Amino acid sequence: MAVDNAQGTVDSPWQPLRVRVFRWLWLASIASNIGTWMHEVGAGWLMTSLSASPLAVALVQVAGALPIFLLALPAGALADIVDKRRYLLVVQLWMACVAMVLAVLTLTGLMTVTLLLTLTFAMGIGTALMMPAWSALAPEIVARDELPAAVALSSLGVNVARAIGPALAGILVSLSGPWLTFALNAVSFFAVILALFLWKRAPSESVLPAERLFGALRAGVRYARSARPLQAVLVRTAAFFLGASAGMALLPVLVRREMAGSALDYGILLGCVGIGAIGGAMLLPRLRARFGGDATVAVASILYAGVLLGMAWLRSFVWLAPLMLLSGAAWIAVLSSLQLAAQTSVPAWVRARALSVYILVFFGASALGGIAWGALASHVSVTAAFAGGGALLLLGIVSRHWFALPATHADDLSPSLHWPAPLLDGALDRERGPVLVTLEYRIAAEHAEAFRQAMQDVRRMRRRNGAISWGLVQDAEDPDLWQEFFFDESWLEHLRHHGRVTRAEQRIEAAARRYQQADVPVRIRHLLAAPRT
Repeated sequence: MAVDNAQGTVDSPWQPLRVRVFRWLWLASIASNIGTWMHEVGAGWLMTSLSASPLAVALVQVAGALPIFLLALPAGALADIVDKRRYLLVVQLWMACVAMVLAVLTLTGLMTVTLLLTLTFAMGIGTALMMPAWSALAPEIVARDELPAAVALSSLGVNVARAIGPALAGILVSLSGPWLTFALNAVSFFAVILALFLWKRAPSESVLPAERLFGALRAGVRYARSARPLQAVLVRTAAFFLGASAGMALLPVLVRREMAGSALDYGILLGCVGIGAIGGAMLLPRLRARFGGDATVAVASILYAGVLLGMAWLRSFVWLAPLMLLSGAAWIAVLSSLQLAAQTSVPAWVRARALSVYILVFFGASALGGIAWGALASHVSVTAAFAGGGALLLLGIVSRHWFALPATHADDLSPSLHWPAPLLDGALDRERGPVLVTLEYRIAAEHAEAFRQAMQDVRRMRRRNGAISWGLVQDAEDPDLWQEFFFDESWLEHLRHHGRVTRAEQRIEAAARRYQQADVPVRIRHLLAAPRT
């Protein structure tokens, strides 16, 4: 199966597995995700034993997602400025310890609703710290033309684990109780720890010092506020997962309370979700190549809305099993397409931070949806909650008309390095700032409006790459003279700004400068705030 894109041709969806580092990390992540899905089943089923409230059951999902909502942005900033390998090793050790505590407390009969939610929250902290760094690994391990296949394989690995983990957990819970799922989850983290330990990652080199956490966090937020392709991904993510969260949040309630099913029934249904996702992942490259990621997400959203409406009224295991197969295929199509769009729409310097914003929206929407649908199920009915989620999904598809997903590899996001280095005193304090950069243009009157419109793209480019403010003014005495100005926080931040401009953004500058009068160079000045006394 071939996938064509702007960068070349990927001969097989398995091609990234030829890269040794990716192959071992992928296999380790499958083992870890099997443990994670076993944990999900164990925690959800344990809560139904501790409390009969649908809201309490839904809060298990909320407790796992809420730390991601709270910590995703700082986690993304950390992942962009520290060594990802060492960072991930520490996080994996934390999660293994939390899982073992869960196992011991459950085995000894000391577990309570409060303890389960607290430890689920602690596990969510580890997940929050891990996800941006882990999501940003693939682009630095595989070639750019292999990235869509690598993202699809990562999603496939998650769903292979989803097919195996829940079914295995259902058997283990039936035989020995939830404690064993927590213990095996703790062991599974060591597969990732071993793969990371054996990976000899070459450290990245830079002539500039690493960004500080809060500065990196501010830069990431500025980028997200000014990057339209990323914003489209975020809107579509929220539109899908606010409604779709009803499915996973209330499935334990549907099986145990509405159908009087067992832990094995619940595990089998989750296994069907995973099997459906595997089938969807295998078809996804062909569908995306033919229809594009945007249309694929829209159709899969409609399919998942139909699944939720079916869950609202069907109470037969015979009907729910094939419905879960469809849900898995739809879920993987949306999740993989959105994640790929998030990864390929941003440059490397801010990738983990951009992915952390995507993760924030993903889990934030899931958490809010879990609360809303759990409350609706508690006060009205489970049927009303599933039907409401399906209706919201159908309504969210309308956002496609205003927020189309960016095409994969539409822009060259490699650094252009075309800005000339300013000639300044070598002894200049790099922390001095703010820095005012001015650019003077001479634009003929007949081109003034077109120039002003083109400069709006320049404004967004400057802001997302680090400028804290931007402006464009026209000389009152000489109308052909225009001046662009922007501020960077410090001289060091301005030097970083130089390295962030991409080849695609070089074309944005060129589009504005084509209106510059011939043989008149653009005059650039750097003005620094007076030294503090």
